[in-house]
Parts: sequence; structure tokens; C-alpha cells
Amino acid sequence: MKSGLMAIKHISQLDMDGIYTYADYMTWQFKERLELLRGKIALMSPAPNLQHQRIVTRLSALVTTHLMGTSCQPFVAPFDVRLPSPDGKHDTVVQPDICVVCDESKLDAQGCHGAPDLVVEVLSPGNSLKEMREKYSLYEEAGVKEYWLISPENPSLIRYVRNSEGKFIGLQPLTNQDQLSTELFPGLLVDLSKVF
Repeated sequence: MKSGLMAIKHISQLDMDGIYTYADYMTWQFKERLELLRGKIALMSPAPNLQHQRIVTRLSALVTTHLMGTSCQPFVAPFDVRLPSPDGKHDTVVQPDICVVCDESKLDAQGCHGAPDLVVEVLSPGNSLKEMREKYSLYEEAGVKEYWLISPENPSLIRYVRNSEGKFIGLQPLTNQDQLSTELFPGLLVDLSKVF
């Protein structure tokens, strides 16, 4: 059952099996955080744990410092990213832990409208395998250039980069003993021991 664009003040008013649009999402007035994955509600963990927050804070600080003076802007959650869908509906709204947007025209008062250049997700106990697979597919389909998936439990980072056919290819996993660099942001070199 859709909200009919009426203000929704409590999450219990939603049909958890329903399909919603970005217009619906904008009317919701409750504090629980959620994402829309192809119109389906995906509840988010209430609050990330300490290790998750440390990783996000440290990595975003390093990326932000490197990008100062460039056209690229990093953002941390909560920050709405509305991803386009093939049918033209905006029924996907995600809140990546970190994203970088280099095209200023994608930014508006509500967040980002279109694919960020980089998306970083840090796994937490609340992340389901299904959710991570779905997001991988959504990010690839939307045109995200790089997707970094970080596991705090087994300190590691997997980079997925977009190839010439528009598909993600996974690169060798990095651990807390490695340094991270990317062609996306020339000169960026992250000592992962300082992130983990």
C-alpha cells in the first residue's frame, strides 16, 4: 500500500512489502533511517558501531584532504543518493557511508541525483548479504565508477572498478598492511593501517 503522498509520521504506517517512489520517501517524517532499493524498503542499522564510525571518519578525512581544491566533493551518511533506474523512475534512494561526486550538476538541496563517482560502504552486522548484492547491482547499473566495500571484521577493502563495458570488475583485496591508490583520484595514496 503506497502512501498516496500523505505525510507518514511513523514507520508502522508503511507496507514493508510495498513498492515506493522517491516522492513517497520525501513525505516520510519519522526518525528511523531506511533506503529504497528499486522501490523496496531496506531498513538500516540503528547506529553504526565504534569501529565502523572510526573507519568512515578516518577514510573520509583522508579523501577530503586529498580532494581539496578539486571539483570532487565527498559526503558521508546520512546523505541521500537518488540513483536512476532504466524505466526513469527514481525509486532507489541509498545512503552510502561515503560517496564522492565530481559533477556539481548532480547535487541539489536533497543530496545527489545520479551516480556518484565513488561509493564506499562499510559492512556492519546489520548489512545483509542480499542488501550488499542488491547495492552492487544498483551501483553498477547506475554508472558508479568505483565501489569500495570495506570489512572491519577482517580488515580488508575490495575495490570494484567500472570497465569499458560498464561492468564492475573486482581488484585484488587490500588489507590493513596495504596502501590504496586509484586512477579515479590521481595522487591519492591511503595507508590502510591508518584507516583500520
